[in-house]
Amino acid sequence: MNIKSIISRLSFAMALLFAVSMSAQDFKGLDKSPMDGAAFPSDYKDANKLIRITYGRPQLNDRKIEDLAPSGKVWRTGANEAAELTLYTPMTLGGTQIEPGTYTFYVIPGEKEWTAIINKDLNVWGSYFYKEDQDVARISVPVTEGKESLEAFSIAFEKAEGGVDMHLGWGTMRVAVPFKK
Repeated sequence: MNIKSIISRLSFAMALLFAVSMSAQDFKGLDKSPMDGAAFPSDYKDANKLIRITYGRPQLNDRKIEDLAPSGKVWRTGANEAAELTLYTPMTLGGTQIEPGTYTFYVIPGEKEWTAIINKDLNVWGSYFYKEDQDVARISVPVTEGKESLEAFSIAFEKAEGGVDMHLGWGTMRVAVPFKK
């Protein structure tokens, strides 16, 4: 074997090693509480959204809602990062006008009612760093019971008179948060 052949093979081996190390990325598995989103209108063909939320979807997995979202304590409205709510048009929540923009969306669960909170802080992990002085609006809404049980925490929007209702559901617990246009 001549020197040219050795250099050629060595170059090929180095290139192959470099290519393999470039494509051998470490991708983690599916999150236990995957991120999801909901918007209104929910039709993907309608790009003129009024409202959108991005949140983590924890599963009950034989646990109680109260253990995951304790009564009387600020909760991130889902799992992992605090839920982020984007308004594309001015809306009112509980009599407070809210300008278009992106906010965090927290709740305080209770047995008979939940308090929904829109807050100015962004990029927040959980509710550990929640600051009440950054609240933009709050409203208390009644808890109702659904017919079917939802294993995964879920959010959906529905057209309502004068605006949009954001429905939160988990287990048989249901809460509707009214946004007015």
